[in-house]
Amino acid sequence: MKRIFFLVFSIFPFLTAFSSELSIYPVPKEVVYSYHNDDYTVKVRIPGGAWQDLFEYKVRVDLDEPQVASMVQFDFSGQVEVMVKKNDGLIQKVDVRPLVSKVAPVIKGNVIFLTLNKPQKLSIEFNGDRLHNLHLFANEPEKVKPLESDTNVIYFGPGVHKPDDQPGIEFKIPSNKTVYLAPGAILKGKLVVDKAENVRIIGRGFIDQAQRGVEVTHSKNVLIEGITVINPDHYTVYGGESQGIIIRNLKSFSCKGWSDGIDLMSCKNVLIEDVFMRNSDDCIAIYGHRWDFFGDVRNITVQNSTLWADVAHPINIGLHGNTEGRSEVIEDLTFRNIDILEHDEDDPEYQGCMSICAGDNNLVRNVTFEDIRVESIQEGQLLHLKVVYNSKYSTAPGKGIENIQFRNISYQGYGESPSQMEGYDSICIVQNVSFENIIINGVRARSLMEAGIVTGEGVREIHFK
Repeated sequence: MKRIFFLVFSIFPFLTAFSSELSIYPVPKEVVYSYHNDDYTVKVRIPGGAWQDLFEYKVRVDLDEPQVASMVQFDFSGQVEVMVKKNDGLIQKVDVRPLVSKVAPVIKGNVIFLTLNKPQKLSIEFNGDRLHNLHLFANEPEKVKPLESDTNVIYFGPGVHKPDDQPGIEFKIPSNKTVYLAPGAILKGKLVVDKAENVRIIGRGFIDQAQRGVEVTHSKNVLIEGITVINPDHYTVYGGESQGIIIRNLKSFSCKGWSDGIDLMSCKNVLIEDVFMRNSDDCIAIYGHRWDFFGDVRNITVQNSTLWADVAHPINIGLHGNTEGRSEVIEDLTFRNIDILEHDEDDPEYQGCMSICAGDNNLVRNVTFEDIRVESIQEGQLLHLKVVYNSKYSTAPGKGIENIQFRNISYQGYGESPSQMEGYDSICIVQNVSFENIIINGVRARSLMEAGIVTGEGVREIHFK
């Protein structure tokens, strides 16, 4: 990993120091041609320093007609400048999203220049093309770099790594281990944490084209931080009946059927933050019982993140539960400071940027959505709250949805379907839903009608503040 340090001293009355650090990842020789995308040439530097080339990786996006987009990564602190050359065609306009980043590109011919003052995850889109865009992940420097000689560390250095098991699909991780994916490491298999505790999966490496990215089942105290998962067959993170999970600075791309981002079933005490999920199914899904996992869901926070659902929901809650044993509760969920870059779902039964579909005897309660910015709905709804019996996935209706807060929600756009709220009957209802500062196309909504929300039977106690 290359590093450059610059120290700049002020000549003003108070002498101050400003330092910048830039780290470029190595690229394994065996992936140079098969992983590279020529759409863009991307370079980065500390102001005043020499430009350094980044490796432009292929990432596949969108289920409808999978396309090849681009992705680059590096670590930095202080300030960096980024140069992006579009190698095919002229530049008419450039969008840098999330819009809240307020990163303003400078266009010079077929090259743009960006200045970054903090780590962030951006989509750079030329001429309105969101299927062949450049994903730029500017990470903060790694805080922990384990030693390869440490016996408590499973170390994957730069290069391609394949599992030793006969099917060649998984790396099994025991308790009390740190798994380190060094910059330039590429794993061709999933990481499995089953009936284990005190596990850390960290680094800047990739998991590529695995059955799943990371499985955390019947386990506790698991950290996943810094890694990137590219094109798994199914989930990026598959969590079942586990607790004490932290997922931080995870980047994900998928383009296959049922290739969800983070799915949690019967999990408790989970923190998800600073993730970028571009998936061709639900980005974040939270359920009760499914398969071998049983129990209530409690205390899950998703914050400071970017969600991009090329297909299905950015956020989906409540469909799966237990109809043969004790019914389950899904409660105390918080979604905070989230940018939703896309929601595209043509089936009305599965729409909603923020979707709660309570099925299978689930009671969903005490859920807060706050500071959510929705930038694009290609096809779908802003929100969807229903107690349902889903003929495809459920064996019973849900018990209800209650105590839901929407606060500081904004959406700019037209053509989306009306949002929906509906109970199953007079007993299994949606109740006590509050709305505060809902901004639709720059106008604060004061009623369900102004917010574009349609209600059916079994809806009680709706409040606009």
